[in-house]
Amino acid sequence: MKCVGMQYMEAVRRLKASGFQPKRSLYLSFVPDEEIGGHDGLEKLAQSDVFKNMNVDIVLDEGLASPNENYRLFYGERMPWWLVIKATGAPGHGAKLYDNSAIENLFKSIESIRRFRASQFDLVKAGLKGEGEVISVNMAFLKAGTPSPTGFVMNLQPSEAETGFDIRIPPTVNAEFLEKRIAEEWAPASRNMSFEFKQKGSTQDYRGRPLITATDRSNPWWALLVEAIKKANGKIGKPEIFPAATDSLYFRQQGLRAIGFSPMANTPVLLHDHNEFLNQAEYLKGIDVYESIIKAYTSYIPPGRYSLSRDEL
Repeated sequence: MKCVGMQYMEAVRRLKASGFQPKRSLYLSFVPDEEIGGHDGLEKLAQSDVFKNMNVDIVLDEGLASPNENYRLFYGERMPWWLVIKATGAPGHGAKLYDNSAIENLFKSIESIRRFRASQFDLVKAGLKGEGEVISVNMAFLKAGTPSPTGFVMNLQPSEAETGFDIRIPPTVNAEFLEKRIAEEWAPASRNMSFEFKQKGSTQDYRGRPLITATDRSNPWWALLVEAIKKANGKIGKPEIFPAATDSLYFRQQGLRAIGFSPMANTPVLLHDHNEFLNQAEYLKGIDVYESIIKAYTSYIPPGRYSLSRDEL
């Protein structure tokens, strides 16, 4: 997120110009390919000896814009499962009715998935859950038919058909139940169906704990963040689960605390949309907010076993 990167740098410049002396290190990271998974960027950095030697204790990553005056804070995010379902069946003439043709079997799966998607979306529409708290399923592609020089052969039923889905799973749900549903209901072998994951993120860290960051007194970094934002005259909404994925995933997988935050209040959510913008006043206020946060974070030395200085990213 370009605005966040620039706000960080200007906040650091201001603090250095004022003569502020931090008690611990602050690292700013600029890495490539977050939009396509971060596998050659942050994932490699987070797994490197360089990063381990930084001795990081808290991570701040991007958040989302807020259409009202309250900033949004994210303590977790949904994991992407990119699922491809394939159906097979005997080919045949387009005029004949077959049982268990490839497309018929695929349509049964699509309808089952549609009903599940609707049940999850209804929870959001009713205000019972936030977008990041439900499992989202969206079709990414649908492929079938026998190609011809002018398009497709219209009087032939194909022997194969497949579709792909972008699924996002909150770290607060049991992912095993969804994988079981995929195998037994969405792509059962009994209907000549098969499936594979192009990407399948884990909802747990290396210790088997949910990939979420505490928002209570057990996490002093959360309290420091909230206090610093308020000190800069910012307001905060209810903690949320980020509906998509960010690079903070790779830190949480290692058991580190990570919080998603972008100081973008009174701003429509136009992520990847046309005319995405940030008002000048909100941009400048965000610099003040980051100044306050950096001051608070780099002045804090946790007690007990954290008495030795640790660094932040």
